[in-house]
Formats: sequence, structure tokens, C-alpha cells
Amino acid sequence: MSLSRPSAGTLHPFLVQEANTQLHASGDSNSRRVMATAAWHSLFWLVVANSVGVLLASMLLLPRINNLLGQWTYGRWMPVHMNLQLYGWCSLPLVAFLFRVYGSDREQMVGWCRPVLWVWSVALGIGALSWLNGHSSGKLFLDWVGYPRVLFPMALASVWVLLTCSLVSGWKRETNSGLTARIFKITGLALLLMIPFLIYIAASPTIYPPVNPDTGGPTGASQLESTLAIIAILLLLPFGLTRRKSSRSWQMTAAWFIFAAEFLLCLGLGRANVSHHRPMQWISLGSLLVWIPLTPTYYNAFLWHQNTRRWRISFLCWWSILVPTGWMLFLPGVLDHFKFTDGLVGHSFLAMAGFVSSLLIFVMVQLLGEDGWIFNGTWSFYVWQASVLAYVLVMFFAGWREGSDSAFSIVPGILRNTIYALRLLLGILILLASLDWFIDAFSLLKEVALTSLTETQAERL
Repeated sequence: MSLSRPSAGTLHPFLVQEANTQLHASGDSNSRRVMATAAWHSLFWLVVANSVGVLLASMLLLPRINNLLGQWTYGRWMPVHMNLQLYGWCSLPLVAFLFRVYGSDREQMVGWCRPVLWVWSVALGIGALSWLNGHSSGKLFLDWVGYPRVLFPMALASVWVLLTCSLVSGWKRETNSGLTARIFKITGLALLLMIPFLIYIAASPTIYPPVNPDTGGPTGASQLESTLAIIAILLLLPFGLTRRKSSRSWQMTAAWFIFAAEFLLCLGLGRANVSHHRPMQWISLGSLLVWIPLTPTYYNAFLWHQNTRRWRISFLCWWSILVPTGWMLFLPGVLDHFKFTDGLVGHSFLAMAGFVSSLLIFVMVQLLGEDGWIFNGTWSFYVWQASVLAYVLVMFFAGWREGSDSAFSIVPGILRNTIYALRLLLGILILLASLDWFIDAFSLLKEVALTSLTETQAERL
């Protein structure tokens, strides 16, 4: 039995609901089933990827494990871990988001959502087996070669076809009646259409990126550019999930104005022959600090399901840590000390396991409505958050030591082994938390399937 599943008295806390806070509630059984299936697939890959992460941490602490696994050594498992996290856990909640935006989880096209999710997962599973057997392009997150290089873009294309058909079939639906909505959705489809082709082309082992004309490391312009892309996603997400409060308009105006100003700043920064030692580079990157208070203010301008509160606070807290630490790690002297160490591993973990995962779960809970209880177990929530924070701190400490002693993480020692043992223990706790969500998602999926079957039988009678 899942440790985080709430009691029957807490499963449906909205006996008296305010209409304006119950947006996209899980009343429609077809939509519920689509979102529950998407959550199940997402969490399945999270559990698998976290299991691989635990295996990798074990290999670092006990290298002899590599000998026991034959050809499936650390180098084979690493792309499996990273790609399953990106294309499984990080991508499928966004697929569910697109289903909601384009109305695929309703009416005519709803029956195709679950097959498309299975096509995606099968293609990803075939890719994982391919990487384990040593077939890889050698490119980070673009390891697709052979049959997987064809199958996964086909899975992406199947999502695009479903979204397109959903938009066409629901062209006269109220959510598509406005000119602005139609322009945004058609533009979105045009951009999404390019992704399968870009992945197929970029994954080719014969195509390599050109020599970076900028520098051998990050610049303020490149960091600002990539962060503004994340901010753009944060600004657009609410419009596909909920509606805004009529009395809260200045927050959005201010946020979009500042975003435009920083976009212009980014365009004006030099990119060739520049270094993070130039004051303009790290000062311009410091302009992102304004988003620490601005992002929560922006999200407060929208109506959210009550179940999202815990995860909304979570992703905003991680965001408020990610932005300043990212800026501090870029500063002259600090970056030189942390570059190519476990410290940057810790910051990446902060970004992905802390901020991104909390944001994805927030999105999933909003899409699930009352069914979002599967993510709100107290035990799993706090174990995940505390373990991620501890992992980041341990890696920061290891990175600082490594910056002073490059052999620290290579040569076994008491302190080094203790750190790697803590890393393994924290990874196991994170795995258990994700497994708890997956068990609850499986229970929800069975519950929703039974409800759908009961309704179908009732309609026939």
C-alpha cells in the first residue's frame, strides 16, 4: 500500500466548491482517464530513470559493480538515465499539457490520446535498449541512432497529428473561437512540426555542431538567453492551464514588460571573444534576480486548483534558489573554482530535480484536478524535497573541495567515500518518493478505468 495515499476523507475535499477555482476539474471520465494515463507514463519513466540513477551512484562508490554487468557499464547507463529523465519524465507532462490546450482529451479525439502515449513510451523504451547495447551518436541528449532515430521522431509526429486533428475537429469550440487563441495554436503547431525533423537531423553522427565562435565556456549572454527561454515558458504556462483573476492585470503587464526589456538587453550583449570576467557579462546576468519576487506575483494573478498549492510553493521556492545561485556560480573566481566539478552537478540537480520536477508536478496536479492527490502525500513530498536539498548541498561541498584538489573525486578516501555513500542514500530516498507517486498513479488509473467502464455500461442500459 502506498504510504502517501490520503484517507477517504481527504480524497474529495471540495464538497462545496467555488466555480472559479474548479477549472478543468476531473469530472469528465474521458479527460480524467487521459490525464491519469499521462501521469502514469510520466511517473513510470521517472521511477525507471531514478533506478538507473541509483545504479550509477552505486557504481561510483563501488566500481567493481561495472565488472558484474559486463558490457552494461557506467558509460552505457549514463545516456539511459539522462534521456529517460528528459524524454520521459520531463516531456510527457508537457504532452498532457498540449492535450489540454488543443482539446485532445475531449470529444472526438480523446480515444487516440492513450495510444499516442504508448507509442511515445515504446519508442523511448526501444531507445533505452539501443543505448545499453552501445548504439549512440555520442551527442548529449541526441543519442538516437538506427531504428530509434526513426521511431522516436515518428512518436513526436504522432503527437503533432493528434493535436492538429483536435484543433481542426474543435475549430468552432468556445476555446478556439478567439482570433488570438487560433493564432497562438496554429503558431504552436508550426513550431512543434519542426521538432521531429530537427531531432532526426541533429542526431546524425555525421553532423557535428560548428566550433563555438564565442568562448570555451558560458557567457553572460548565453546564460541570459537560455534563462529567458525558461521564463517565457513560465509566463505562457498559466494560459493553457487556467484563467486569470480579473482584478490582477498589472502583474502580467509588468512581467511581460520586464521580459521584453531583458530580451533587448540580451540582443545587445556581445557574444564573440567575451568572458565571464567582463563586468557587463555578470552584471547583465544579475538582471534576472528581479524574477525572484516577480514570478510568484505573476502566478498569483491566476486562479489555481487548491491541490496545486503545495507544489506551487515548491517550484517557486526552488526558483528563488536557482536564480541567485546560478548567478553566483557565474561570478569570476567562483566559476573558475567550480567548473568541471561535482558542484555543477549539484546545481544541475537543483534545477532538474528541484525546480523542473516541482514545476512539472504542479502542472500535472492542475491538469488532474482533484485526482492530483496522488502527488500530495506528505511523506513523499517532504522526503523528495529534503533529499534533493541535501543532495545539492553535498555536491556543492564536494565541488568546492574538488576545485582545490582535482584528484578528490578520483582517488578513494574516507571523506570522498562518505560523500558518495550519502549521494547513494539520498538517491534511494528520491527513488522511494517517486515510487510512492507511481503506486498512487496506478491506483488512480484503475479507479478511473473502473468508473469509465461503469458509465459505459450505464449508457448501454
